[in-house]
Amino acid sequence: MVQNDSAFQPLNGLDWAVLASIVAATLLVVICSKLRCKVAASGLSSREQFADYLLMGRRLTLPLFTATLVATWYGNIFGVTQSAFQHGICVFVTQGIFWYLAYLVFACFIVNRLDSTHAMSLPDIVRQFAGKASGRLASMFIFFDVLPVVYTISLGFLLSVFTGWPLAICMAAGTLFVCIYCALGGGFAAVVLSDAVQCIVMCIAVLVVVLFSCMHVGPPWVLLHKLPKSHLTILGNHSLSEAVVFGAIALSTLVDPNFYQRCLATRNKQVARRGILLSMVIWCGFDICTTLGGLYALAVLPHAQAGQAYLVYALQILPTGLRGFFVAGILCCILSTLDSCLFTASSTLTYDLGPQACRFRTDISRIAIFVVGILSVCIGLAFDGCIRAVWKTFGSYSAACLLPAVLASYIRPKQISDRSFIVGCCLGVLTMTLWRAFPYYNPWAQLDNFYAGVVATSVGLLTDSIFSSPTKHPTTGM
Repeated sequence: MVQNDSAFQPLNGLDWAVLASIVAATLLVVICSKLRCKVAASGLSSREQFADYLLMGRRLTLPLFTATLVATWYGNIFGVTQSAFQHGICVFVTQGIFWYLAYLVFACFIVNRLDSTHAMSLPDIVRQFAGKASGRLASMFIFFDVLPVVYTISLGFLLSVFTGWPLAICMAAGTLFVCIYCALGGGFAAVVLSDAVQCIVMCIAVLVVVLFSCMHVGPPWVLLHKLPKSHLTILGNHSLSEAVVFGAIALSTLVDPNFYQRCLATRNKQVARRGILLSMVIWCGFDICTTLGGLYALAVLPHAQAGQAYLVYALQILPTGLRGFFVAGILCCILSTLDSCLFTASSTLTYDLGPQACRFRTDISRIAIFVVGILSVCIGLAFDGCIRAVWKTFGSYSAACLLPAVLASYIRPKQISDRSFIVGCCLGVLTMTLWRAFPYYNPWAQLDNFYAGVVATSVGLLTDSIFSSPTKHPTTGM
C-alpha cells in the first residue's frame, strides 16, 4: 500500500520482464513495417515511394487510424496529471472538453476539404489555398510547433527516475533510441503499427490505476471530502483569462500536422471522420482516468512533488507485475507521440522546407530524424526541462499566429494573398515577442501575449487584404 510522499516502489524481476516484453513488441512491429515498406515500394517511382513512406500509400484503415490518432495525443501525460494534482478537475476542461470541441470542428468542417487537395502535408494545403510563400512560412511554424521538445523532456524524466542519471543524459539517450528505431522503420507505417500496440497498453495502464484506487482508497466521490474546494471548481486555480488561452491552444489542432497527416493517409474522408469521432470517445475515457489518477495522488500523497506524484502514487498502489505494465503504459504514452513528432518534423524539414532535390528522398528524411532529435534535446535543456513553459510557448505562437491565417485561407480559398498571409503571421509573432520582452513599457503586460498575437495577426490579415489588389495564386508545384 502507499508508504510516503516521495518513495518510488522499485520494480522487481517480473515488472522488468513485463516492461521488456512490451518494448520488444513495439520493436517487432517496427521491423515488420520495414519489411512491408520494401514490398510496397517495389516497382514504384521515387515520388510514389515517398508517398508510401510519408502517408502509408493512403491506405490507412479505421482501426489503425483510430489507434494512431489516440496514441499520438497523450505524450504529455505528466503535464496532464501534474495539472490535475495542482488545479483539480479543471484539467478535464482545459485538456479535455476544449480539445473535443476542436476535434469536432475538424471532423465536421475540415475533413471534407482534404479529399479535393490531394496534398501530402498541411503546408501543401496552405500552398494551394494561399500561395507558395505562405506554404513555406506555414512550414516554419509547423516545424517548431511539432518539435517533440515536451516529449524528450518527459522521456528523460521517466528514465531519470529509474536510473538516477542526470536529466540531460536521460533525454539524450532516450531520444537517440527513438530516433534509431524511427529511422530504421518503414516510415509512417512504423509509426502507425507501433502506435496500435502502444494505444492498447497505455489505455489499460491508466484504467488499472483508477480501478486499484477505487479498491484501496474508495470510489471517486470520496475525493469530494479529501480535496481542496478549489480543485472541485471548473476553473480551479486558473483565471478565466488563462482558461481561455488553454481553450485557444486546443484549437491549434486545426493546424496540427500530425492530425492532417493521419487524415490524408486514410482511404477516404468517411474513415477520417468516423475515426475522429471514435477517438473522441476513447480520449474522453482516457482523460477521466488521468484526471482521477492525479486527484487520487493528491488525496493520498498531498506533499509529493506535483510532477512526480502520479507516478509515485501508481507505483505504490499497484501490485507486482502491474507496476511494470503501468510503467510500460507511461512509456508508450511518451513514445507514441515522440516518434510521431520526430517523423513529422523530419518530413517537414525535408519535404516542405528543403530544396527540390531533397523533397522526395526518404534517405535524407531518415537522417533529418536525428537532426530533429538533437534540436529537441537542446531546446528542452534551454527551457530547463520545464514542460509547461515549452508547451505554452510553442502552442501559443501556433494558435495565435498560424491558426487565424490558415482559417482565413479555408474560409476564402485563393483570395488570401501570399503577402496578406505573411504580413498577418509575422505581425503576430513580432507583437507576441515584444509584448513579453518589454513589460515595463507595456501598460497591458499582465494580459497574456496570446491575445495580442491573435489581434495583431487578424489586423495584419484584414489590413493587407483591404489595401492589396487581388493577385493570382501560383501553381503549387506539387
